[in-house]
Amino acid sequence: MGPNKKEKQMKKLTLLCTALLALNVSAFAASDIVDTAKSTGTFKTLVAALTAADKVSMLKEDGPYTVFAPNDAAFEKLPKGTVENLLKPENKEKLGAILAYHVMEGKVMAADVKTMKAPTANGAELDVKVKGSNVTVNNAKVIKADVKASNGVIHVIDTVLMPPKA
Repeated sequence: MGPNKKEKQMKKLTLLCTALLALNVSAFAASDIVDTAKSTGTFKTLVAALTAADKVSMLKEDGPYTVFAPNDAAFEKLPKGTVENLLKPENKEKLGAILAYHVMEGKVMAADVKTMKAPTANGAELDVKVKGSNVTVNNAKVIKADVKASNGVIHVIDTVLMPPKA
């Protein structure tokens, strides 16, 4: 096999790898909010809570939704035993109300965020404030914005939001 033939085979292989990579990336972009959260590896507690509260199916619906998602470090800031207590079957309704307080109907990207009162799936409102490039939701800071999913967007927050009636 001459050098010219090897070059052609390498080009074909490179094109094939590029095409497969593009397919994989587009498949990732097509993931819903729950699968996107699972794939990051930083929302294990949130995914466990969604499962315990039977809220997974809600965030797999067409949406679109905006989710202010506390990462695992945010859950670790709660008083010791809080998460374990909320994950108990008898606290399913309370946990569901807390999780719904993190979800808004509609897709709100970072560029569209403004200081406002934002209605949630829980029925209560969030206090969203924009100051320069910093965005807070109640007492939580948005630490990463615009994590896109097929049925909405995730904005990562550093604190678990507690609804007024939780």
